[in-house]
Amino acid sequence: MASHDLTVMGGGIFGLACAWEATRRGARVRLIERHALGAGSSGGLVGALAPHVPENWNDKKQFQLESLLMAPGWWAEVAATGGTDPGYLQSGRLQPIPDDRALTNARARIAEAETLWQGRAAWRVIPATGAAWAPQSPTGYLIHDTLTARLHPRRAVAALAAALRAKGAEIQIGDPTPQGNISQGPTLWATGYPGLLDLNTAFAHPVGAGVKGQALLLRYDARDLPQLFADALHIVPHADGTTAIGSTSENDWADPATTDAQLDAILARARAALPALSQAPVIDRWAGIRPRARSRAPMLGAWPGRPGHFIANGGFKIGFGMAPKVACVMADLILSGQDSIPPGFTVAANLPQAFGR
Repeated sequence: MASHDLTVMGGGIFGLACAWEATRRGARVRLIERHALGAGSSGGLVGALAPHVPENWNDKKQFQLESLLMAPGWWAEVAATGGTDPGYLQSGRLQPIPDDRALTNARARIAEAETLWQGRAAWRVIPATGAAWAPQSPTGYLIHDTLTARLHPRRAVAALAAALRAKGAEIQIGDPTPQGNISQGPTLWATGYPGLLDLNTAFAHPVGAGVKGQALLLRYDARDLPQLFADALHIVPHADGTTAIGSTSENDWADPATTDAQLDAILARARAALPALSQAPVIDRWAGIRPRARSRAPMLGAWPGRPGHFIANGGFKIGFGMAPKVACVMADLILSGQDSIPPGFTVAANLPQAFGR
């Protein structure tokens, strides 16, 4: 009999979230991380949990909506169990409306959001008042959605680890090989960008790749204010009195962990969009590789040809926002055999036949 009901490989947001959900359901869980918790893209700075635009609805948008709606209670339980605050707040978001066509579209989405978001959050068009904490808008109007939330990625990783330990889960840092057979009981592989490269080899086809991102952190306290989306940048106030700015999306890079002039350009754009940040000092910079599955949706489910092995990968830019729902569907599948993973999220959806070749 296996000493664990589930072994989770990988200490990023998907691995930690899935381990937590299984643990809270009573499973005996061991999590193995080779380097450090949050060592990959989950150790970033931004933490914007933003919804898709409420139009052209599909499974991906519905899945993300359900995850965002369950997030307040899910993260509150994590914080209460482990005594560590992930910095979660359903803060809402403001974004400028650039022209009359965009203003018409924004107003049309009010009714769509009321229906699609089930009356639990709102999409509004409001006048831009010129407040210091608001982006400048060419039309004089802003979109204000109340569904967007934020958390601090590093604090969220620490909060999940604390909750797991409080519930008796085992967290092991280092190479698993000397520790014995990791295949006892079901094994979930949530190993981020390196894991996608391994899957490319295992399947002899590209099922995913990495996209480099860069972000920075300012000493500016707007902790109770909405986050902003301006000039394609997320400007996210955190609970600790800092504000994160991000991010780039780079398909070509020389060094995955080094920041460069592209980050300086992001800072200049953020300060142009929000002059209140003009004197805020930079206190941290981050660069890392985010895992993107070929389908551009999270890749979830059983590992074809490897009974008892499962995959949760490809969080890309929305891993923290998707994490509660990802954790629930993976716990359902692994612990109960209940498969509610949307077709576009499956491992098969990332294999060649899904793309017609």
